[in-house]
Amino acid sequence: MNYKMMYRGGSAEIVEKKSRFIADTAPVASEEEFAAFMEQVRKRYWDVKHHCFAYVLGENAQISRCSDDGEPSGTAGRPILDVLLSSGVRNACIIVSRYFGGVLLGTGGLVRAYGQAAKEGLAASVVADVYTGRRIEVDCDYSLMGKIQYIAAQEEIRNTDTVYADRVALTYMVREEQADRFIAKITEATSAQAAIKQSEALRFALPEDRVLIL
Repeated sequence: MNYKMMYRGGSAEIVEKKSRFIADTAPVASEEEFAAFMEQVRKRYWDVKHHCFAYVLGENAQISRCSDDGEPSGTAGRPILDVLLSSGVRNACIIVSRYFGGVLLGTGGLVRAYGQAAKEGLAASVVADVYTGRRIEVDCDYSLMGKIQYIAAQEEIRNTDTVYADRVALTYMVREEQADRFIAKITEATSAQAAIKQSEALRFALPEDRVLIL
């Protein structure tokens, strides 16, 4: 099953009836990492009363926690957690710190504000899809390079490395469901003249044009 990972956290702020809601996000792989990030946020906003949060750990969301941190029950932590769960992002946290503006928002207003702040925080983060797939390396004559690039473009498969020598070596990260078809198309288009190597199944993500093997 594919999921999403947070490659880099972010920060965003909304204002609702003079209250400021500041959402900070971060990738976390454990509850200890979350606790360390929470400590950073508490120090940054030392004069804030409410640091409401949610985090989700594990590819299948095996661990999920949330807290209203003194806000009325169910008005802060749960809306933040719902945003995180529905986004598909795993091994990540969102902390929303609130500066009270003097106007009561009511339970419905709090739910909307914390949920919206969480969404804005996620939008400010760098998130990438995680796939199961294979690394496929294609070694060929330069005369065949265009055909291979055309097939990759048709299949929307990203070239992650190209090495130019006596021949050209093209590397692709390919989702599992595409791998066999991709290889078959290259073999047919090049009349089996391209040398193809493939890895065992692996997990990968491609955030910001980077290659992450997980």
